[in-house]
Formats: sequence, C-alpha cells, structure tokens
Amino acid sequence: MRHGDERVREQYVEVAPGVRLWTERRGPVGAPALLLVMGAQASGVGWPEPLVEVLAEHHHVIRYDHRDTGRSSHPFDENPYRVTDLAQDIVAVLDGLGVDRAHLVGLSLGGMLTQLVLADHPERVLSATLLGTCALSETSYVRPDGTSVPVAELPGIAPEVLELWARPVEDRGLEAELDRRVEHWRVLAGGRLPFDAAHFRELERRIIEHAGTYAVSTAHGRADDSGMLRTAELARNEVPALVVSAPAEPVFPPPHPQHLAQVIAGARLVEVPGMGHALPPAVLGPLAEAILGHAVGRRAA
Repeated sequence: MRHGDERVREQYVEVAPGVRLWTERRGPVGAPALLLVMGAQASGVGWPEPLVEVLAEHHHVIRYDHRDTGRSSHPFDENPYRVTDLAQDIVAVLDGLGVDRAHLVGLSLGGMLTQLVLADHPERVLSATLLGTCALSETSYVRPDGTSVPVAELPGIAPEVLELWARPVEDRGLEAELDRRVEHWRVLAGGRLPFDAAHFRELERRIIEHAGTYAVSTAHGRADDSGMLRTAELARNEVPALVVSAPAEPVFPPPHPQHLAQVIAGARLVEVPGMGHALPPAVLGPLAEAILGHAVGRRAA
C-alpha cells in the first residue's frame, strides 16, 4: 500500500510499562507531522480514508489507536488510568515516532485531549484543530449581545443521544452489532445532511476487522476524568488554534464551538455546513479544506 512514493508504515509505541499503542503513518516523511486524535472508545481507523489521503498529500499523517481500542493494549480492567493519561499518550506517541512537533486534529474526546496537550505541552504543537468537543475552561460564554452564560448553563447532549447511550449493548452477532453502530451514527450525524448508511456500515466493518473483534469496551467512560480543566492555560495560549463549528452537532451543540473559540486565546472559528458529530462523505471536502487551510497556512506563515 503506497501513497505516492511513501509506504504506509505501522508501528507499535510503548507509552507506559506494558502499554503499547498501534500507530500508522503515511505521507512524506519530511513533511510537517499531523496527528489525528480520535474520540472516546474510537480506533484511529475511524478517521475516514479519503480524509487521511487528502491530508497526507501535504503532511506526514499519523493516526493511532487509544488504549483499550483497536490493536492497542487493553489495560484498563487490570490497571485503571485517568483521562489525562490519554493526553500524555499523545506526547508519548510523538516521542516514540521521533516527532518533535505536530499539527494536532482532535475530535470529541480527542478534542479535549488536544486541549490538554495544547495547555501542558505547547512546545510540541504546531497548530491545533478542534472538532465536536467542549472547552476545558470555566470561563463563561459571552453571547453576541454581550450577555454572559455560565458554562453549566450551556446546552447539554441531545436526549436522543443520551437515550441511545443508555441502552445496554448485547452480543447478538456481527451483523446486529453493525446495525447498532449504524443507528448510532445516524443519531450522531444530526439530521441536516442525507444519511449514508452504507458508508458507516463499511467504516464500522473496517474498524472491526482492524481490531479483530466487535466487542465494545467501556474503559474510557469509566476512566477518572478529574483534573482536566485548563482555564488559565487556554486563556494565555499562543499556539494557532482552529475550532470547527458543526451546526447539527448533537453532543456539544452550538454555542459550544463559539465558547471554545472564545476561551482559547487567538482561536479562529470556521463552520462546516450540515456537519454533526460524524464524518460522512459530504463533510470531508470542507473539513479537509479547513484543516489544511489552517495547518498549511500556518506553515507558510
């Protein structure tokens, strides 16, 4: 498998004693690194291939499996870890691959982990792009009319998402599990764009084949999520940051993106029309354009 004259390279990186993470790299080795950080319980293979390929035309693209996902170690039940440890894994992956600095692109929980690295290790970040996530800040949101909204009063997760997440996951075989996952994506997609069930079914089939199992881990949901606020650090950020606003987002609906862009110093906001908390084919072009415009533009500057 090749990208131009560059082979897709897979490698395991040890991020803690006995904990190895699967990584994949593609694109020119000499190009600036761009690390993709997936959401909770999500394998790096969840980043759509067309998006990865477009990004790899300009960058040395890295994606990886979090702990307890895909081909990485599954240590939580014997050695529980904190969510902040997943952020340290980002730095450990860069260290293990010999990368000094990288553009980071984080989705959902991956966007929170990216904020932690942005706050705690800004010297390792060339730029940050944040999708489908919320701010790790206690600073209130200021509406366009100047009124202030405390963080606790920002909109919560849509009821239909919470209802879906509350359902027990039963082993009824591969095809039934694929049905369940496609329905999950249907709800997360937000309903403004036509839903491509075949796309998400094939995506999940690849994820399952990659992992070698369709069993669902709950490790990230059980991990200790204390100590994640970075209010002051984000307010004095000096790393170029881009927030992607998804108007159909059901997990962190508007104005969460606007709030995020306010509390990270110097952040810019761009909207991808129709986008929700999923990455269907219809949003990949505009999303790639936003990511590349931010990362490549910053490199040129």
